[in-house]
Amino acid sequence: MVVTAIALPAAAFTLNDAEGKNWRLADLKGKWVVVNFWATWCAPCVKEIPDLAAFAKAHSDNAVVLGVALDYDNLAQVKTFAKKVGMTYPMVPGEEQDQAEKQLGKVKGLPTTLVYDPSGKQVLSRTGTITREQLEDLVKRGSAGAPTKATATPPTKAIATQSSKPG
Repeated sequence: MVVTAIALPAAAFTLNDAEGKNWRLADLKGKWVVVNFWATWCAPCVKEIPDLAAFAKAHSDNAVVLGVALDYDNLAQVKTFAKKVGMTYPMVPGEEQDQAEKQLGKVKGLPTTLVYDPSGKQVLSRTGTITREQLEDLVKRGSAGAPTKATATPPTKAIATQSSKPG
């Protein structure tokens, strides 16, 4: 399956991470911005966290990854869980302020990943897992001025829409 990314006008957003830092799309111009919606009970979400962390580390000079946690009861438990599974990038408590979905739109399933190019245009919206390689390809193509395109694996039955809230 190929997900073709079409540049869309970006929604201006300001997200506050679990450490209190504000992340504004306007302040991130010049960098790729990856916003990944996830939940602790979502196996595909947890599976892709190491790839997102590796991408964030490899592109710390030209990209920012934000993990937006949804569907939870206890933020402290989510922070501990995120650290345990290798989330080294900022975690945004989406439920705390109901902030992310109000600004970026309701997600239809988990995981969902939005990617913004260095000019701030949304170039990808994907429900289902995404890999480091797919993100690398998107950045490579986008940086070369070519149309952005990401080869994606088909969504699996594991795309989560559950609403129970462990953690």
